[in-house]
Amino acid sequence: MTSATTARSGTPAVALTIAGSDSGGGAGIQADLVTFAALGVHGASAVTALTAQNTVGVAGVHVPPVEFLRAQLDAVLADLPVAAVKTGMLATEEVVLAVAEYAAAGRLPNLVVDPVLVSSTGARLLDPGAEAAYREALFPQALLVTPNTREAQALLGAPIDSLDDARRAAGTIAEWGPQWVVVKGGHLAAADGACDVVVEATSGDVTELCLPRIDTRNDHGTGCSFGAATAAGLARGLPVPEALRAAKRFVHEGLELSAAWALGGGHGPVGKLGAWS
Repeated sequence: MTSATTARSGTPAVALTIAGSDSGGGAGIQADLVTFAALGVHGASAVTALTAQNTVGVAGVHVPPVEFLRAQLDAVLADLPVAAVKTGMLATEEVVLAVAEYAAAGRLPNLVVDPVLVSSTGARLLDPGAEAAYREALFPQALLVTPNTREAQALLGAPIDSLDDARRAAGTIAEWGPQWVVVKGGHLAAADGACDVVVEATSGDVTELCLPRIDTRNDHGTGCSFGAATAAGLARGLPVPEALRAAKRFVHEGLELSAAWALGGGHGPVGKLGAWS
């Protein structure tokens, strides 16, 4: 369906999230679907893992058989005109390789890979085999890869303590095959606020997305929301730079919206009730 047909019919573009479920509703599949809806995109999903979690932490994880993930993907892709795809928690090496297989077959258009490798406490979430599968099998199929600094550090095995480090990391990851890389620098102390480093692999061009930092503990789901908002923009036909700028603004406005919320006893969810301006 062309964008002109979509505009005439009123039928929304479709984005697919392949990620884990967050029972607390702040991140994962739940955050992705709310973000898609807020931005006028119909969201489909394929669940890779079920988590028992809240704003304080994760109490348990259950990973369904990879055959069921394939069944979900086949069902969605056989029926819906998916225009962009975003991945989140892929849980195991087998799951990462399965998603890479679908992408290599051309079935996952405008693929945004958010490599969920490290918890907010710094703990590694995947075994070395799964991390290698990201680098060697999935990243080369991605339009865009969006690690935060902790995830980039895990992938590279080198500390990322500054924007210069983030620039070097983004350049290295770009050599692994994705067309674009964004190293999200929200954990870095930067004079310009919260800055993300963007690299286009073909040209090597480096740019930065910076907005003022929001003082809040309600930041659970920022990475998921950024990736989902980017995929929503791509599904609606935005070029990558515009989709990234819009996603950055969406998350920033969400942080402003939820800054004073009192949901749960830990890191509450970032607001996801904005819309394209």
